[in-house]
Amino acid sequence: MATYSGRVQNATKPLWPVATLVTLTGLNLLDYLDRQLLAAVLPALQAGLKIGDEQAGTIATAFMLGYFITAPIFGWLGDRLPRRWLIAGGVFVWSLGTLLTGHAGAYVSILFFRVLVGFGEASFGTISPGWIADLFPPSRRNNAITIFYFAIPVGSALGYLMGGYVAVHYGWRAAFLWAGYPGLLLALTLFLLREPVRGASEPAETATVPSPPSGWRTYLALFKFPGYLLVMAGYVAQTFAMGGFSLWAPTFLCRVHHMALDQAGFFFSASLAATGLVATLAGGFWATRWQRRTGTGYAWLLALSASLAAPVAFAAFTLEDLGQAKLALVATMFLLFFSTGPVNTLILETVPVAMRASAMAASIFAIHMFGDLWSPRFVGFLSDRWGDLRQAVLCALPGALIVSAIFWCLLVVHTRRQRAGEKGP
Repeated sequence: MATYSGRVQNATKPLWPVATLVTLTGLNLLDYLDRQLLAAVLPALQAGLKIGDEQAGTIATAFMLGYFITAPIFGWLGDRLPRRWLIAGGVFVWSLGTLLTGHAGAYVSILFFRVLVGFGEASFGTISPGWIADLFPPSRRNNAITIFYFAIPVGSALGYLMGGYVAVHYGWRAAFLWAGYPGLLLALTLFLLREPVRGASEPAETATVPSPPSGWRTYLALFKFPGYLLVMAGYVAQTFAMGGFSLWAPTFLCRVHHMALDQAGFFFSASLAATGLVATLAGGFWATRWQRRTGTGYAWLLALSASLAAPVAFAAFTLEDLGQAKLALVATMFLLFFSTGPVNTLILETVPVAMRASAMAASIFAIHMFGDLWSPRFVGFLSDRWGDLRQAVLCALPGALIVSAIFWCLLVVHTRRQRAGEKGP
């Protein structure tokens, strides 16, 4: 059987696991800070460029096009080539795109540069989780993945906070400039890390890592794993809801509840940081303990979080009282982030080791192609046509969370049956 290397690293001696995890988590934080700048400065950008809600939503769509279209390419490369160079190049490209966004003089230019940002982030987001998985054994892997993804709420919150503040005091262009320069320098830190052999953290009985299927058959082979497909179906629906929510929630607070832009940005960023940090870590660590005890903890946590998020999100967009609406928004954010660690761990563990980068790439492609590629623009389209942002978000978002809950409940059933089959009669 073909393998990546003549030897496989012992799982008890990973190369620089903590340093690598800290570095990649820091870059992931910068990734999501950049990603949420657009939502934070959106009203100021719209006023400056004189564009409507549908055009504003299209800017977010442009980023997603660059992100999810190139993800399969980087997934294929990430299972075959040195990952350090691929990730470093991605960080440099997205940072350059961010800088150019701040200098753009026309709407069309911004669309192009946001595509470039998506291209760079696709390399980093596709390959980094597999690198982390090779540094930590299964018993510790979900906790490591959870720490990596806790950068999502923290980085997003910093993006909202910094973007809103800078847009009010220095203009929306300055926000992209402040976020772009650090990334150009941080890309160099990747060359200080040592890359582990693929499969280095797997148990001895599964230490031999076969080569992935040749060519693009890697992606067709993913359809052989029903657990992976159920994880992805629920993830697509959840991402559809989160995409519309993350772009339009600050604007919703400004337009419907008449909050000032900087106040809405501060509330949303502070809530995002607090709920995301607590929920991501609590959900991830709880899922690890639940998984060790039952073998189905990851799946159960996904189903539970989505089932509770749907009615809470509905309340957040219908309550007239600002205080109650803000409380419901906070609860919605908490429940959405609760599943962050386990869902990404399942993406990696429901497929063979040799296909992890490809599985992550396919997940990125699917959740954006069928999820948040369309939801920001769809909400903007409905808002322009109906003249009511509240009705637009209510039509698009809570229902998607119900769909997510259905698929993840089916994942629980599949996981229990699979475990029963492994134990035998």
